[in-house]
Amino acid sequence: MTAPLSDLPAAVQSYLGDNRLDEVECIISDLPGIARGKAVPASKFARQNHFYLPDSIFYQTITGEWADAAGEEGFIERDMILRPDMTTATAAPWTADFTLQVIHDAFNRAGDPIPFSPRNVLKRVCELYRAQGWKPVIAPEMEFYLVAPNTNPSKPIEAMMGRSGRPAAARQAYSMSAVDEYGPVIDDIYDFAEAQGFEIDGITQEGGAGQLEINLRHGNPVKLADEVFYFKRLIREAALRHNCYATFMAKPIADEPGSAMHIHHSVIDLETGENIFSGPQGGETDAFFHFIGGLQKYLPSGIAVLAPYVNSYRRYVKDHAAPINLEWGRDNRTTGIRIPISDSQSRRVENRLAGMDCNPYLGIAVSLAAGYLGLMENVRPSKQFKGDAYEGDGDFAQTLGQALDEFDDCTKLHDILGPEFARVYSIVKRAEYQEFLQVISPWEREHLLINV
Repeated sequence: MTAPLSDLPAAVQSYLGDNRLDEVECIISDLPGIARGKAVPASKFARQNHFYLPDSIFYQTITGEWADAAGEEGFIERDMILRPDMTTATAAPWTADFTLQVIHDAFNRAGDPIPFSPRNVLKRVCELYRAQGWKPVIAPEMEFYLVAPNTNPSKPIEAMMGRSGRPAAARQAYSMSAVDEYGPVIDDIYDFAEAQGFEIDGITQEGGAGQLEINLRHGNPVKLADEVFYFKRLIREAALRHNCYATFMAKPIADEPGSAMHIHHSVIDLETGENIFSGPQGGETDAFFHFIGGLQKYLPSGIAVLAPYVNSYRRYVKDHAAPINLEWGRDNRTTGIRIPISDSQSRRVENRLAGMDCNPYLGIAVSLAAGYLGLMENVRPSKQFKGDAYEGDGDFAQTLGQALDEFDDCTKLHDILGPEFARVYSIVKRAEYQEFLQVISPWEREHLLINV
């Protein structure tokens, strides 16, 4: 193999044991967060240190159509060089044979990172922090639904059937009995996660029918984005074993809460190892407030990444467990930016805007980029909000088209994420939006057909 077995992560060694490795899936995230790549025999993987994929995988919309984002040379599908990051090697425990997955990084022939590869975008942002002597730390929370199989897109999505023979019930947040209803699926999620070497900090029932939340331990942003990328596939595979679907749509069921990927952030001083959000006496620092200010100032321009589909904006509904503005408050889940209860060393800032449908690399990158700009520009936040933030007005885009306009106008955010990424992303998302606008919905047929 590219790396000796002894150099592979401990979870991989435990998974393989004395068994022969059959296959390696060489994968990379595209813009939506879909795993693209090749499956190769283990013997072939052992002889290669890279493989090729066309750069056009980053020009595809979620429907599989092609956006005109190839640049001046045109759509020639130039090969990228994909190199494995063997620290990401992990099991695919749902397969019939012994298979590993390995995330790859994309480079051009000159050895430069492909600027619109999502993992490279997040690495770029993390390097900007490192250049300032900082280490960003994040912890994601993943919300998703377990739903009944839906093979006919014209039919509404329904709650899955629970162990009791009844559909999963809504409005049962934090209920252990509700979690027990789909215990077999959760058991497989835990088993798959253990085989892959992932540590789950907790699983809870959320407010929607069949809606769960998984919390991950805090750590390196790239590593945690890798885990969310892997977890989406892991959870889907666990669900399919039990005749249900796992969906990460932001708003899969009308009148039910949407699904978020809340992102907790802190920043560590590389020299001292201390959290820069806390001072020597444990108080809140200027950096803490500047980070919040950066989120308030720049997240509106990044909403098109945090909420990447037309469905994403159905989540931002007043009183439905999703923020409608960028107020900040301490231990207040109605605000878009929440400061959780913590000791001084664990002081952190939670971004509650990102939907679970966003690409984890890009969602985390945009959130960190906004905080970075706040730190660099000494942005002061608004006054702390006290009370119910749902009573206020919305202060970010409510449609994908408007969000893309704001994204295109923010060159400062482009400079952090990479101008070429910003160009490609905008073109692909606008192509998707135009595809959607060509679809006539059931609502339009029901209310407009013979009434207007």
